[in-house]
Amino acid sequence: MAIARLHGGPLDGQLVPLDSNDSDSYIVAYGEGQLVYRREGAARNTGEHDGPTESRFVYVEATEDIDPNPDARDD
Repeated sequence: MAIARLHGGPLDGQLVPLDSNDSDSYIVAYGEGQLVYRREGAARNTGEHDGPTESRFVYVEATEDIDPNPDARDD
């Protein structure tokens, strides 16, 4: 199993499992849109006995505006 360490954006600091360590991007549903993170640098812990493989993914964009309080009204 591989792990993505997310940097920046709304999911900063999160660790998420990756099905495959082959992808250069991590895209996840968020609200009405998606968040896009891109791989940065080489994978760490790629040896047999040093824990799960870990890759750094950096926030790139959200496909929709991120509204932390969608129920608030601008009266």
